[in-house]
Amino acid sequence: METRELEYFVAVAEELHVGRAAARLGMTQPPLSRALQQLERRLGVPLLERSSRGVALTDAGVVLLREGRAALDAVAAAERRTRRAGVVEGPPRLVLVTKAGASVELLAKLLDAFAAEPEAVAVEVLLCGPGEQEQLLRDGRADVALLHRPFDSTSGLDSEDLGTETQVAVLPAGHELSTRTTLRLADLDGLPDLPPPRWPHRDGSYPDGPGPQVLNHEQLYQLVALGRTRAVLPASVQVQLRSGHAVVPLVDAPAVTTVIAWPPQSTSRALAALVRTATRL
Repeated sequence: METRELEYFVAVAEELHVGRAAARLGMTQPPLSRALQQLERRLGVPLLERSSRGVALTDAGVVLLREGRAALDAVAAAERRTRRAGVVEGPPRLVLVTKAGASVELLAKLLDAFAAEPEAVAVEVLLCGPGEQEQLLRDGRADVALLHRPFDSTSGLDSEDLGTETQVAVLPAGHELSTRTTLRLADLDGLPDLPPPRWPHRDGSYPDGPGPQVLNHEQLYQLVALGRTRAVLPASVQVQLRSGHAVVPLVDAPAVTTVIAWPPQSTSRALAALVRTATRL
């Protein structure tokens, strides 16, 4: 398969409409349809179910969408890493990506400890929104990432576990549940006055629902304090909260494991030293 064919298929699979995909790709519909038919003939399986209303993915199409996205990300990552490796101006550096507001205490300790290592280089910290750090690492915009299972996947990456913690419910101060010693997730589901926040999808759209739209944790914390929503977060978030919030442990929320992850093909001595420092901490 050619990269161009994968780009065509992914566009159609995401839009579920050949016309909209053609407009997104900046081409006309007939050559796009021919390219997709040629791809199906080469693979020997149907990828799309066509109708007058649009298209739907077959089981094979679902697989190719997942694998095609990964392949395109790998190509983009190869381009970015190659260009960065060829830049000789300035001192060497590592780009570390992490979710804004997550693992704050660990990150501060890690940067201080790594600076004292013989192999240390400058570390550029790239802060991103929830769920974005994995993509930034996979597509080559970052060298290393702090991820959080089970929310982020480490499939295809090298990683080391750094620590596991429980989760808590973050409620407005004075809420009727804030005096409880523990809560269950079902207790939060029964709160019509505190709908869950809505985080953006990968394409920037928001899921339907009554909860407020949020882009980052600062917005989330303020909306919780205003009594507009509630949150389920790792217990370490308590060090960032101020007045206006109440924290109650959740007994049935999944534990969160913080990991440091990097591409398996990396041969950077500085990255190896950073990982050793993180695991020591």
